[in-house]
Amino acid sequence: MVDATANIGVVGLAVMGSNLARNLASREGNTVAIFNRSHEKTDTLLSEHPEAKFVGTTTYEEFAASLTKPRAAIVMVQAGNGTDAVIEELTKVFEPGDIIVDGGNSLFTDTIRREKAVRETGINFVGAGISGGEEGALLGPSIMPGGSDESWVTLGPILESIAAVAEGEPCVTHVGHDGAGHFVKMIHNGIEYADMQLIGEAYDLIRRGTGKSPAEIAEIFTAWNTTELESYLIEITAEVLKQVDAKTGKPLVDVILDQAGAKGTGAWTVQTALDLGIPVSGIAEAVFARSLSSKPAQRAAAADLPGPDEAWTVEDTDAFIEDVRLALYASKIIAYSQGFDEIVAGAEQYDWDIHKGDIAKIWRGGCIIRAQFLNRITEAYADDAGLVALLTAPYFRDAIAGAQDSWRRVVSTAAAAGIPAPAFSSSLSYYDGLRADRLPAALTQGLRDFFGAHTYKRVDMDGTFHTLWSGDRTEIESEGSSH
Repeated sequence: MVDATANIGVVGLAVMGSNLARNLASREGNTVAIFNRSHEKTDTLLSEHPEAKFVGTTTYEEFAASLTKPRAAIVMVQAGNGTDAVIEELTKVFEPGDIIVDGGNSLFTDTIRREKAVRETGINFVGAGISGGEEGALLGPSIMPGGSDESWVTLGPILESIAAVAEGEPCVTHVGHDGAGHFVKMIHNGIEYADMQLIGEAYDLIRRGTGKSPAEIAEIFTAWNTTELESYLIEITAEVLKQVDAKTGKPLVDVILDQAGAKGTGAWTVQTALDLGIPVSGIAEAVFARSLSSKPAQRAAAADLPGPDEAWTVEDTDAFIEDVRLALYASKIIAYSQGFDEIVAGAEQYDWDIHKGDIAKIWRGGCIIRAQFLNRITEAYADDAGLVALLTAPYFRDAIAGAQDSWRRVVSTAAAAGIPAPAFSSSLSYYDGLRADRLPAALTQGLRDFFGAHTYKRVDMDGTFHTLWSGDRTEIESEGSSH
């Protein structure tokens, strides 16, 4: 029997799990128990990193025995049935007060279900979103743990030891109870979808409008990364665009098939927003754009459909590029504003005490959407914790005021030229819809009442009403007070 010497364990040693285990073992004070269903992966990790403070185990019983109490184990296996299977095994060998952490990309409602079931055994269950990919897992990710206050006492120092650091602060915080951590990670990924789609639209517009090569556009993105757009995604966009394919000598971006994949978190963000009644149109269009890209038969069949008659060219290249930059920034603000709206709604629905400014802080390093821009979000919520919409904060209001003329020119130019820019245009429509003093929803309500007697409210009277529709003049029936 092994001695209880490890203060943290990792189950699942694929690339993410092994990198996270190496990160943990490299930090002072940590000794890491490791277990994998296939023992070969355990043996490989031990042999390739003999210097690491690992305790290799071959059974769940050995794994549990190697951990000091309260035991804590991070599960890094594929979300779904695999996660449930590992949780079941760990609950057999763990005791009340111990902690099971799901570090995968699980749907937050599954985490709520699992936490409730595991809690009945007296064991703590934590759903922790971990962002940053393979590199982040090894060098320092952004971590979004949910779970009980009790579990955070043990986990907090351990997770802080491995998290990325931004401006002297670890990129981890106790997000909230049960599924809060995985919920926030889901929103992070939804914003990531929007961010990448917006970058893609900016690239496409510049390339088609100016004729610049990918390498030349890479230089534009490098310059943009010194502005308010500074971020990891802008930085790596420049790297991707300057890459040359070794086989053909062409820009690599030109030999990559234009069909984008997805792993589901973007769709979950949109589906959850629909359930919560929160418009996340920019994120939704990013998800739909990937879906459209992956329909080759439909795209081939539609290739001969008519478009604009005249070819499009840009007269003032520098001015157009600046317009695109500002349109990208304004649309990015919308994506984050919509994402934080969903966080607020989710917190209300599931009774989570989520501190929005803290979320922006832990996204400043380690994660895919890390950006200097996030400091402005933290400041906005520090100034007004009850901010109704992020884009109404003074900084973002001024930013959009300075960008909106460019934004409108880009959207109208794209439409006239027949170039798809769904995230740019839907973000602008959302902005205009939000600021409108009156929307055509009044007509929608009238139609709903006409065909389905769904009732409506009036601007001049309290209560709920239904109209007896007949001819030009109608009679109204009160459906009772709305108070």
